[in-house]
Amino acid sequence: MRGGIEVDEGCNLSFIMGNRSRFTDGFHRLPVRAGCGALLATALLFTAQIIAQSSSPAAVEAVPTTTWQPKIHFYAPPNWINDPNGPIFVNGQYQMFFQFNPLGDEWGHMSWGHAVSPDLIHWKQLPVAIPEENGIGIFSGSTVEDRENSSGLCGEAGQKTPGCLVAIYTGASPDKQTQNLAFSKDGGLTWTKFAGNPVIDAGLKDFRDPKVFWHGPTQSWVMVVALPDQHKVRFYRSKNLREWEMASDFGPAGGVGGVWECPDLFELPIYDGAGKAVYDTYLKRPASRWLLNVNVNPGGPAKGSADQYFIGKFDGFKFVEDHPHSGPHWADWGKDFYASTSFANTAVGSDGIAERIWIAWMSDWQYAAKLPSLPGRGEMTVARHLYLREPRGPAPTPAQEPLLLVQEPILPGPAHKAYGAMFGAPRFQSIALANASIAGKKVPGGAYRLRFDLAPGDASESGVRLRRSAVDSEGVATEETVVGIDAESGRIFVDRTHSGKTDWSPDFPARVYAPLRHSQAESMTIEIVVDRNSIEVFAENGETVLTDLIYPSAGSDGISFYSSPTPPGAGPALIRDVELVPLE
Repeated sequence: MRGGIEVDEGCNLSFIMGNRSRFTDGFHRLPVRAGCGALLATALLFTAQIIAQSSSPAAVEAVPTTTWQPKIHFYAPPNWINDPNGPIFVNGQYQMFFQFNPLGDEWGHMSWGHAVSPDLIHWKQLPVAIPEENGIGIFSGSTVEDRENSSGLCGEAGQKTPGCLVAIYTGASPDKQTQNLAFSKDGGLTWTKFAGNPVIDAGLKDFRDPKVFWHGPTQSWVMVVALPDQHKVRFYRSKNLREWEMASDFGPAGGVGGVWECPDLFELPIYDGAGKAVYDTYLKRPASRWLLNVNVNPGGPAKGSADQYFIGKFDGFKFVEDHPHSGPHWADWGKDFYASTSFANTAVGSDGIAERIWIAWMSDWQYAAKLPSLPGRGEMTVARHLYLREPRGPAPTPAQEPLLLVQEPILPGPAHKAYGAMFGAPRFQSIALANASIAGKKVPGGAYRLRFDLAPGDASESGVRLRRSAVDSEGVATEETVVGIDAESGRIFVDRTHSGKTDWSPDFPARVYAPLRHSQAESMTIEIVVDRNSIEVFAENGETVLTDLIYPSAGSDGISFYSSPTPPGAGPALIRDVELVPLE
């Protein structure tokens, strides 16, 4: 037995699940049959990781703490992690694998780490799932549930095998990368590498990150895998996960300033600006499009690692972009969103389309090796719901993608709390009144969700200053992270140049921008997820997103709204509908 634990079955566990999505609201209790009993270490190599098991996002008590340890983001102290791999919902819980160094906090000895969660927020780290072996690193990939035993790896011929997982991963050696299989008959706890590996050997040095899914209309497994230095992705098809035939290539296209990595492909529903599902009158069903996601490093909008996407059609063999040459289209404009991948086996909505949730590595290869220790290096973003939205207002220009990708953060409930309930403040107010209402207020623990409507008026710049070293809105702050609107350029920005500890890399202190899709709108909704060492900004109702790490001092908890001065008679900036909710 390698890379897992043995568990005596015979206990019933219950997991509380509660996610805000288009499929369900509120919380429900889901009974789950899960393993229990003694956990057995598979090798001394992984002892440190076993000690690091935790059932919450916070650090394990056995590991020394720092002021930057996240509360609501997954990380694996004291080790290194990067790309999330093979996230899947199975046996009543979410499972996530990830690039992991079991021997330290620097990149190397790549293996698949493993964590489980009932709600995508509170994670429990488990022992290494698939370890590096014989000089072959276990690079990124995906997992599927082989319920019908199509691979023949999960049971006897003809046997139904619900809960059997097959991992498809890149085996990496210095001179070649190949695609390989491992399988788990106990829902992901223990894994066996396929004796017939590799299942695809193209003889290439750079050929990695397979994403596999079942395509119902053609009754086949589909793989999309990166040809990094060619700026292409390649599609393969299989009936049994072991034997693959090449179908087509896509690319070069969009952003080609760096290598292409970690592709994903999935179908998304389309909603109009009012939140109503769009109906396809030709196909006589709810409208949808396929989103091909490709990460690029470097060459992103903030110069480093980034995530781009293409929207089009997929017939099981070939992806065709709806609007070629309209990109690149960036999923996230911040510096710290990379290697995103979506969860398999999620719920299917009434439109017949699976709920789509993804998660990403919250870092940038420009400086990932230099990150201040949490302890450990690397963490994940919050999970996010995805769908497409038709644009509101005037038709987009030819350089714009007509359909907009929307991302909504999945947060601990209750996710909403009215501003007035916290501070007794009026619904609409000037920036001065808003700051007077929150003067001296601090959010315990350093993690919170801030949501508000900002009407810039005639101010050239307006927004909010977070994690300030000064509580007084008029006080001089030596530390602060600024989220603002530059009205003249029609952009939103995150400025972390004075966010705390920034001197550890010249690439870290920066002001990063994203173009607003509705820059002429009178007001816009901005939602910000703040943790002890990060902010994730969801502007324009999730259409414009920026993710950035920060490293503030422990006492920098101040919050204040601000705007540039406006001349007499000009319209002042206004803050409306503020919600400030601590996150645990």
